[in-house]
Formats: sequence, C-alpha cells, structure tokens
Amino acid sequence: MSLSNIATEKTSGGCVSIDFKISKQSGWEQWVLLSSDRHHDNAKADWSLEKKHLEQAKQRDALICDFGDLMCLMQGKWDRRSDTSQCRPEHREGRYIDSVIETAVDFFAPYAKHWAFVSPGNHETSILKHHETDPTARFVEGMQKAGANKLVMGDYAGFIRFRVQHGIRKSSNVILGYHHGYGGGGPVTKGVIQTNRMATYLPDCNIVVSGHVHEKWALQIDRSRLNHVGIPYLDRQVHIKIPGYKDEYSSFKGWHIERGGTPKPLGAWWLRFFLNSEEKLDFEFMEAT
Repeated sequence: MSLSNIATEKTSGGCVSIDFKISKQSGWEQWVLLSSDRHHDNAKADWSLEKKHLEQAKQRDALICDFGDLMCLMQGKWDRRSDTSQCRPEHREGRYIDSVIETAVDFFAPYAKHWAFVSPGNHETSILKHHETDPTARFVEGMQKAGANKLVMGDYAGFIRFRVQHGIRKSSNVILGYHHGYGGGGPVTKGVIQTNRMATYLPDCNIVVSGHVHEKWALQIDRSRLNHVGIPYLDRQVHIKIPGYKDEYSSFKGWHIERGGTPKPLGAWWLRFFLNSEEKLDFEFMEAT
C-alpha cells in the first residue's frame, strides 16, 4: 500500500485516528511497527537492531508507532543518575538535551515518511517537569521538518483508532489502547498481571500495548459479547508488552547488574492489518527480532 493513501489525525480526548484509503480489497495489507523504550541516546542502545527494523519498515511500506522513552536523557549534569560512561561522545559537548534530540532526528530522518505516531515516556516527562522543555514535541518538530508529514504526537496514554476506507464504505475499526507503562514489572509476573486490570478499564480496545519494564510478551483474552441487536459473538483483546533496544546486561557491570537485574529481551512488535473474509479490518501480530 502506498503511504500517500494513509492519513493521521489527533482528535479530542487523547485519541489519534489512522485511516487507510484503499482502491482494492483483494490482497490488501498494511504493516505497523510498534516500538517503545528505545533509549536511543544511551551507550548501550543497540543501534544495529534499530536500523534492521527500520529497514524492514521501509521494505514493507510500514508505519512506525512509538510509545515513549525514545530518548534516555539521564546523563545531564543535573541528574543524580548521571554516568558519562553511558553517554555517547557526541552528547558530551555542553548541549546535552539539544544534542540528544538533534542526533535522534538525524538517525530517524531517513525513515521520516514512515513515522505516524510518537508519545512520551517517563524519561521525556521528567525532562519536561524539571527543565520546562518537551523533548518529545521537539523531536516531532524535527522529524516533521525532515519529511514526517504523517507524524502526530500522543499523550502518555490514549487510543489509536485504525480505519479502512474503500470507496464510500468504511470497515470496522480496530482500536488500540496504549500506556507507556508503570511499575517495576515484577521478576516473576513480568507485568502480565496488569492485563486483567487493563482489560477491565479498556473494554473497547482490540489491542492494548505498553512498555516501560523492557519485557516482551503477548497475551490474548477471548471475550463473549452481545451486539446492538442482541446477537452474541466472540472477539479477542490482545495485550502486547513492548521491550526496547537497550542491552543493560551484557557488560556485566553497572546499575542494572548491581541491583540484580536480569537479561532483558530486545526488539519490537509488528502488526499486520488486512481485511478478513467478512471484509472487516483485522490484524495479526508477531515479534520483530
């Protein structure tokens, strides 16, 4: 599908709409890369893996949706956690926040047309709270200047509504609920216990995504529903935990190791949208490894 036939819009109440306008139904598909916790400026971020997935996004004409902590932003001289060994050389020249944002834009600019959505994580909101500058908004501005004309900025939590338009017909929506994430994840549960809580307060979502704890899993909850004319039907709600691109374990030293941190998965997730046998918008999900 041509990316020129995709429109994005931020509406009220923390909702973003992504509309696919298609000329034919047979064989149509649209890929979306779901990423979070890139911590791109951290010295332990795996840029080669990021580049691999970005190149795959280009090959598939995919959209990119990122759900926070794209930037680490922890190595400024004001931060009690600051450790220059975790800071890339280009960020040690006295313009820390500016250079982190600028180098992130430079890295992702070749894929600007694929970026559809980005929202802040706790690392970005901490900078806004303490330094009164919004790094996510500044990243969006830089990417838009680089050609990301579809990129919209979301909130810390909200909704993305995916829709297909074929002629004057619109298929059913697929609604994605997102939250950057919260809590420590738990060494045993790895945050899976949150799925039942989120399913309770996000009943309208087909997909629920979050990050923050650098874990990778997906859990499907099947549901028995009743439509508006009283006919029972079954559907599913898929919960996806997005990992990240920062490898804190392999060096066997540093804060993560000292606190007893374990190896964490790296990567992202793919969504592939298509029309099912009833010509309704449907999806499947798979790991980006």
